[in-house]
Amino acid sequence: MAYIVTEQCIKCKYTDCVEVCPVDCFYEGKNMLVINPDECIDCGVCEPECPAEAIVPEDETTEEWIELNRKYAALWPNLTVNIGEDPEAEKFKGVSNKREDYFSEEPGNGC
Repeated sequence: MAYIVTEQCIKCKYTDCVEVCPVDCFYEGKNMLVINPDECIDCGVCEPECPAEAIVPEDETTEEWIELNRKYAALWPNLTVNIGEDPEAEKFKGVSNKREDYFSEEPGNGC
């Protein structure tokens, strides 16, 4: 069972989780990260590193979020280092309905 990035990452995009991942399975979009569920080894080290509490085991989220992570992991660049958070992270931490209002399909820069 993989870990999945959920809505709380949008407009926060803290990258503390990325630097602890032993298999480099994070991918960067313009305003959020995703985990490739096919690469994730279910070690769980990323989950406690997320200040937005956006990372959950796949059995604690919906199929919609699992597929969103899978889809964008194939499209966005791999991110392997901590690049800091979104400049507005604290403002958007805990905000509801972020997917509908703020999600971007644009890729990030990767690293």
